[in-house]
Amino acid sequence: MECDEKLVRFRQAHLNPFNKQPLGPGQHEQEAGDDLSCRDSLLGLSHGDPGFQCTERVMDLGLAEDHFSRPVGMFLASDIQQLRQAIEECKQVIVELPEHSERQKDAVDPSEDEPNIRVLLEHRFYKEKSKSVKQTCDKCNAIIWGLIQTWYTCTGCYYRCHSKCLNLITKPCVRSKVSHQAEYELSICPETGLDSQDYRCAECRAPISLRGVPSEARQCDYTGLYYCGNCHWNDLAVIPARVIHNWDFEPRKVSRCSMRYLALMVSRPVLKLREINPLLFNYMEELVETRKLRQDILLMKPYFITCKEAMEARLLLQLQDRQHFVENDEMYSLQDLVDIQAGRLSCSLTEIHTLFAKHIKLDCERCQAKGFVCELCKEGDVLFPFDSHTSVCTDCSAVFHRDCFYDNSTTCPRCARLSLRKQSLFRGPSAEEQA
Repeated sequence: MECDEKLVRFRQAHLNPFNKQPLGPGQHEQEAGDDLSCRDSLLGLSHGDPGFQCTERVMDLGLAEDHFSRPVGMFLASDIQQLRQAIEECKQVIVELPEHSERQKDAVDPSEDEPNIRVLLEHRFYKEKSKSVKQTCDKCNAIIWGLIQTWYTCTGCYYRCHSKCLNLITKPCVRSKVSHQAEYELSICPETGLDSQDYRCAECRAPISLRGVPSEARQCDYTGLYYCGNCHWNDLAVIPARVIHNWDFEPRKVSRCSMRYLALMVSRPVLKLREINPLLFNYMEELVETRKLRQDILLMKPYFITCKEAMEARLLLQLQDRQHFVENDEMYSLQDLVDIQAGRLSCSLTEIHTLFAKHIKLDCERCQAKGFVCELCKEGDVLFPFDSHTSVCTDCSAVFHRDCFYDNSTTCPRCARLSLRKQSLFRGPSAEEQA
């Protein structure tokens, strides 16, 4: 009972931190002293007791501070009046900024004053309409807050920047280089050293060093040059030279300029593998299979061009993403090689090959009528040049069974027939003149 009474008296005399009244300095110290004396008498403690200091800390813990006070500078819109007052204060801050300054432009939305199209260094910048997308400026490496800032995107190379950074751009549009000189660097990381760059960034000419003072030097694995942190963001990309020479598809770190160039070039058929690395076909079965499918598709193309049903069905549009496949079988794009290595291209070409062959051999009578009969054995079904068991004469394009063509030691029957016809045409007019 005695302990419970002491506890009740202690709770009655205890200070409530949430009901504190504003006090003067002297009054606050006096009341604090009275409270401590009151608590000591209730708990039976004196200043001479050994445990006085520790007990005082325990009893003061959490009572001398107001943990639920509002942080300094925090605004709580408890009603409409306070919200309106805050809006007026923001307007006043904007008005007090220097007129037409960059700070004032960043504080408001200048969309009405900015043109929709800007052309600089062959870049064609369009003003973005989106206000909710957060991007990164390629010039200053700062975040673009679309809600309060105006920003532009180049329609050619997708270079993004603030409106205030447009006049600071020094690098021409990469698409112009792709249009005039569409070729890859085919040497693996052709490094020349920082001394050849005068220890400066290859793009913006900022001072750089390998020690990171004043700025870290970052090497681009595609060009072999060194760049600063603003021009090299450690982006990863597949390097064409490593693919062609080593069949290595591991992404490497490249600069922003190289990243945009490789992204624009990835679908362009500019790689002639037979000339660059002909031995690659001896070691990569996927390449041999893809080349055979492409050769068959080229043999099917004449059937579709002269077939009305195929033109109406637009069968050749099955390869609209790879138009070079219906033009030749030698040129490859970097995306083609990536898809070959992943196994995607072989599967898609096999499906298209099956669709094309089905139209020619089963669905269309006109295409079936353009088939061949083996003139060497005169047996078997109708043959087509893209069949796997046939061989084609290089001179007259006649189709034979492969076994028949290689076993026969004589010349091609069709070539011999065409030769006799030509001779008779030349002899005909001369015989009439003699008569």
